[in-house]
Amino acid sequence: MGILSGLMGNAAEYSVAEALKEYGNLLSENETIDRAYKLIRDMFIFTNRRLILIDVQGLTGKKVEYRSIPYSKITQFSVETAGHFDFDAELKIWVSGVATPIQKQFNKSSNIYAVQAELARHVN
Repeated sequence: MGILSGLMGNAAEYSVAEALKEYGNLLSENETIDRAYKLIRDMFIFTNRRLILIDVQGLTGKKVEYRSIPYSKITQFSVETAGHFDFDAELKIWVSGVATPIQKQFNKSSNIYAVQAELARHVN
């Protein structure tokens, strides 16, 4: 991921092998990582069972929030592709019981269709 893209607040695809090495301790038995995306220090990981959002907080990054969202609690999602003058694509995920969606930005080179397909594969 380019530093400019990260500074602009965009997420880019992250290696599944690296995500497994770094966050494998978060997985339950027989849980696998399907896709991972990184936003400077933050991550979100699609597993075969849930979506894991990793929020690194503070200047030192010692405080980290791990948010787990079972796919069964995702009520809807949307993707917005990047345009000619709009350099990012956007993902919105609505979770049952929460009024505002979770929003993530993707750089133009990320395949937002792959993200949509991943969610569609897991959300009933």
